[in-house]
Amino acid sequence: MENDGRARGDQHSTRNSGPAVVGRESETAEIIRRVGADRSHSDVLIVTGDPGAGKSTLLDLAADRARGAGGRVLRAVGSESEAHLGFAGLHQMLRPVLREAEGLPSRQRSALRAVLGLEECAETPDAMLVGLAVLTLVSDLAETAPLVVVVDDAQWIDRGSLDVLSFVARRMDSEPVTLLVGVRTADALPGFDKGYERLELGPLDAGAANRLLDRQPTPPTGRTRVRILEEAAGNPLALVELAHATAIRHPEGSGVEGPLPVTDRLERIFAGHAADLPEPTRRILLLLAAADAADAQAAAVGLPEADDETWVPADRAGLVRQDGSGISFRHPLVRSAVYHAASFEERRRAHLALAELLREEPDRRAWHLAAATVRPDQDVSAALQQTADRARRRGGFAAAAAAQERAAELSPRREDRARLLTEAAATAVFTGQLGWVEHLAAAVRECTDDQALLGKAALATGQLMSLGPHHTAAFALLMRVADEAADARSPLVLDTLAAAAVVRYYSGEESQQRQIQSLLSRMPDDAAGAALHAWVLAVSDPSSAGAFLVPVLPGLIAEAKGDASRLTALAIVAWLLDQTTLAARTFDEAFDQWQTRGSLPDGLGCAAGWTRLEQGRWAEARSVAADIAAMASSAGLDHAEACAHALDATVVGLLGDPATARRLAERALALVDPLESRSVAVFARRALGMAAVAEGNYDTAYTQFRSAFTDDGDPVHYHVSYTVLAELAAAAVRRGRQEHAAELLERSARRLGTGMSARVSALIDRGRALLADPEHAEPFFRAALEEPAGEQWPFERAQTQLDYGEWLRRQRRIAEARPLLSAALETFQRLGARPWVERAQAELRAAGIEAGDVVPSAFAELSPQQQQIVQLAARGLTNREIGDKLFLSPRTVGSHLYRVFPKLGITARSQLRDVVEGILSGTGVQGGAPRLPRNAR
Repeated sequence: MENDGRARGDQHSTRNSGPAVVGRESETAEIIRRVGADRSHSDVLIVTGDPGAGKSTLLDLAADRARGAGGRVLRAVGSESEAHLGFAGLHQMLRPVLREAEGLPSRQRSALRAVLGLEECAETPDAMLVGLAVLTLVSDLAETAPLVVVVDDAQWIDRGSLDVLSFVARRMDSEPVTLLVGVRTADALPGFDKGYERLELGPLDAGAANRLLDRQPTPPTGRTRVRILEEAAGNPLALVELAHATAIRHPEGSGVEGPLPVTDRLERIFAGHAADLPEPTRRILLLLAAADAADAQAAAVGLPEADDETWVPADRAGLVRQDGSGISFRHPLVRSAVYHAASFEERRRAHLALAELLREEPDRRAWHLAAATVRPDQDVSAALQQTADRARRRGGFAAAAAAQERAAELSPRREDRARLLTEAAATAVFTGQLGWVEHLAAAVRECTDDQALLGKAALATGQLMSLGPHHTAAFALLMRVADEAADARSPLVLDTLAAAAVVRYYSGEESQQRQIQSLLSRMPDDAAGAALHAWVLAVSDPSSAGAFLVPVLPGLIAEAKGDASRLTALAIVAWLLDQTTLAARTFDEAFDQWQTRGSLPDGLGCAAGWTRLEQGRWAEARSVAADIAAMASSAGLDHAEACAHALDATVVGLLGDPATARRLAERALALVDPLESRSVAVFARRALGMAAVAEGNYDTAYTQFRSAFTDDGDPVHYHVSYTVLAELAAAAVRRGRQEHAAELLERSARRLGTGMSARVSALIDRGRALLADPEHAEPFFRAALEEPAGEQWPFERAQTQLDYGEWLRRQRRIAEARPLLSAALETFQRLGARPWVERAQAELRAAGIEAGDVVPSAFAELSPQQQQIVQLAARGLTNREIGDKLFLSPRTVGSHLYRVFPKLGITARSQLRDVVEGILSGTGVQGGAPRLPRNAR
């Protein structure tokens, strides 16, 4: 832990009154403000600075102030030796409140206890369920008093715990919870690198540095003082320690050597302090340095000589401090200095002693044995493999992969090393760390020529690479693995083709489809691989696969009951084939069962969001986009993040916020190379086109929609491009480019042939109707609306109704136009598609219907999350049940309902059902339904 300037002589005198934080007055005021007693909302603050800058001191101060104001504090401190232990940080933070966790809903309680290693679990706990458990717990704890969660040295918090904290931070809303996170400036912090306020602790200025030196027991003077100020460069801990070192060892300052990095210099100073201690003190100090945070008390009491008196010299030397929770190092650099100054044999004995003390803690014991071992050892390797298995079952994939990698290093047999490294690569995929996966795959290549293992390691690399921006390289790697697997008649070939098909979808590259099809045609029919075979066909070429797959898809889904992974894959297939209702139902079923294997978005994960958008469930689509964007951003997966932004941009544009839609779409385009990620490029351009339509800017709209096709009229993307055909036609009519648009539309129809879905067929018919001469348009309008399946795509159907109604009105067939225009308005109103509401209103007025008092409903004005909460509450779910479904705390749910009741014009929860039923039936239009004038009735 870091000390930014507690004078050595003042440590005991200020322990109760609080530290004197020299030169950090504004930072102190800011952090005290964050933990003040009058807090009714959540807050997240990232405190950054170099080692010794004072992060820990400020966090200690915040914790003390929160307790003094009657608040509650949960703490976790990262350590290098604990970073590989899955959910160790979470366990440290929640250990004081495990009894309160027993009151969580059963699913949440079981998931949390499983990842903390408190009970065995047959399946990997759902990562989002674990996050929800912690969110619910902190919300419950904050019911009685404001809660402050302090996470120090977060750069060493294990990844599993960090992901949970990031999940909680994103979902805290009205909770009186403050999350303070201390991290070194140079270290990345996945999940917290964007969107949160930061408090940067820079070097102290000259005045503050001098004041700090004046507070030391022996303030340096003269040349010594000048040298210390120069060497410390404003680092508070360096100022204190250099002053102390020169006062004791070199009164004239001659021992202050430089130039060295502050960290190295301080470690050297601390090591010098430790070298002067009595032998018993040095021995237990090394034991403490070798211990994890949770092992520290075992280290402190585990040796006969480790009594209070033995620690006194270390305390006097300023190396350790003792508080109510025990003995700890005053700064991580002290621990590092003590540990690395010892000989290897001394460190080995310390780890063996800890392993003996921790026989009841098999995971920690295994790592201490590993640290004491330099030669291959089958027993230690086996212990690490068991640790990896336990970590993986708890969802701690980084911890599991680290244990597998170390187990491989200690395995005596070459073939076992290769197997363990391959397993480590497959596990590390779920950490999102491509460099680590590539390193593990390279290690596999170095120790085996087993093609099956080499293929699995390469597949792991390709799977993770496919979620990044470099799809050409990912596809080449995957196809090489698939070819080798096919030659060896390995079952790995279908898994690899499935991953390659995802890359083909992302890239839209036609040559990739030919390679996939060539290899797939060599595969024998296999009932066990039917679902995977269907996946490859649908993802790589949906227009050709539809005729074969659509009839058998319901049967494949029925066979997959209970298997969430297969259900998800088949739901994506249904979406690709424009079986939207079936896709939505299957996604819903899979979601209810899903036990996630990791925190990464699965292949084509945004398909669930696109399905909900197409079905008219826009709030849910935005929720999917938000979750995927957050996960992808924290894992550094640019393509996956871009997919999510393109989805959100589309919904936002349809809702009538073109500025936000443009920002999101442009962000999506900036994250990818459009030639490597054609799917994202076309989705984002489509969103930009719809935003332009919302503004009435048809020149821009035409340009954006036209970019979905090449100059020759071929689709830029074999699946997404066809979804813009009707919009392209509509914009072309307004721009006077009917001839060019008609040629492109008919070229697309010929290219698709009999493989087009009912949805694309309706879009083409709408486009034909818009582009046709007025006397020839009606058959195409009727064709676009006559297919019953069109109800699956309410917004697109309403657009056709609006266009047809407008055409009928211009043909002076007013009575026929009114029902179509009214139906379109009701759909747009229900969805909240404001620009299309306004256009439908104008058409209705022109058709003689009083539509002036028709305004967007209050429901449409709610946020996507609030709409979901209202719909679930209307079904009778409690706040806790709603929170369980939407991964929100019960308090946040209640806060949203409290705010939306006045907006909906209701005062009781019992009224929600009537409100929602009115909205979904199209009658919930604020101000009443459209009314015909008396002479038109």
